[in-house]
Amino acid sequence: MAKDELTWMSAVELAAAIRRKKVSPVEVVNAVLARIERLNPKLNPYCTVTADLARREAKAAERQLMRKGARLGPLHGVPFSIKDLVITKGVRTTWGSKLYADHVPEEDAPVVERLKAAGGIMVGKTNTPAFGWIGATHNLVFGITRNPWNPDLTPGGSSGGAGAAVAAGMAPLAVGTDGGGSIRIPSSFSGIFGLKPSFGRVPVYPFSGAWSLSHAGPMTRTVADAALMLTVLAGPDERDAHSLPGQRVDYSKALRGTLKGLRVAWSGTLGYATVDPEVHAVCAKAAKRFNEFGCKVEAVDPSWPVPYEAWKVIFCGGIAARLASYLPERAQDIDAGLVRIIEDALKWPPTKFVQAWFDRLTFWDHVRKFFAKYDLLLTPTLACPPFKAGIDNPTEIAGRPIPDYGWIPFTYPFNMTGQPAASVPCGFTRDGLPVGLQIVGRRFDDATVLRAAACFERAQPWAGKRPPVS
Repeated sequence: MAKDELTWMSAVELAAAIRRKKVSPVEVVNAVLARIERLNPKLNPYCTVTADLARREAKAAERQLMRKGARLGPLHGVPFSIKDLVITKGVRTTWGSKLYADHVPEEDAPVVERLKAAGGIMVGKTNTPAFGWIGATHNLVFGITRNPWNPDLTPGGSSGGAGAAVAAGMAPLAVGTDGGGSIRIPSSFSGIFGLKPSFGRVPVYPFSGAWSLSHAGPMTRTVADAALMLTVLAGPDERDAHSLPGQRVDYSKALRGTLKGLRVAWSGTLGYATVDPEVHAVCAKAAKRFNEFGCKVEAVDPSWPVPYEAWKVIFCGGIAARLASYLPERAQDIDAGLVRIIEDALKWPPTKFVQAWFDRLTFWDHVRKFFAKYDLLLTPTLACPPFKAGIDNPTEIAGRPIPDYGWIPFTYPFNMTGQPAASVPCGFTRDGLPVGLQIVGRRFDDATVLRAAACFERAQPWAGKRPPVS
């Protein structure tokens, strides 16, 4: 089998082929590393490549595979990447910041431990903006990550390196984190699948400044890969006091079955968002397909209060609290836009933070009542197509000015509520840029979100579409 074809196989396919000894872990890892070596200079998804370590682990995995009666994990020999906001034992973790440019952790985060225990092989760390502060990917340490569909544009963020890597065939599995959309944003911009699981479903450690909003989850080319990955990642860990208890679920089995009879809401604006007309049209067409699955789809505009100010205070205030001690002495080592956020947040009175939490609870009450009627909510993942690489935020959509985070009106609300939410590729703009449809489920009902995504994938498959830079 050609090396490049190995890099386009799904994790499910690779795990099965390795188990049957059709391909070896060494072949697979070498193919992925060769692709990283070729494409990373163009796209910059990886900030650290652990080539020597990955090759040693691949050889060990091959030896284990050849032992008679060896017990193999579900990801035996399958390559994965880890976002550079997630700690990795003995491998540099910078949080995308000059403040931690030489930081080498002494332990693995729970997600890393679990992927390794399942037989996965880490090939590197993926690029992120400093501390995940924006929905694009560039920083003062590693520079700009570019979109494989058009390198002049951003792949999104803050898990932008992960999104670009998966989209370009530079490892089938990636761990992303999401405090306001950071798994779903790059999944939409990069044309892949991404799932923000229910808050606490996947343990997060160490906690971030925006800990109460932060989720970790899978970014993959197929829904089946994400389900397999979530099965490995989910479950409590004592290091995360908010990780969910309960028996482990086989999310791959949860993909089976139909959506017949589900009540599905579609909202193109949530009643307040400014949305690019082309993006809206692509997503509206995709939402209608759920009628074909036996769902009852209803167009709605929920009369929810706009949660932007509360989210901004919790998200930006948390990051500011963690970084305030570095000002003014090390301001030059922090992105200018992030410095402004810190300085602004330090002027807020304490009651502003308390009010944000009260507003969050009020917002949840509206959403809770909405999901008492509907099983799923469909929205555009984002309000605009990918924008120019290297800028922090677009300033307008469809000729209308927007605030800094105004282009992510559909993602951050569900960090406030902790609900599972996925982005599925649902089409392209006239310029050939990917568009994502967001699928939001009830709290803790990750299985239905995955099943809905799998139904859409079967009706409108996307994994065979490869970006130009690949």
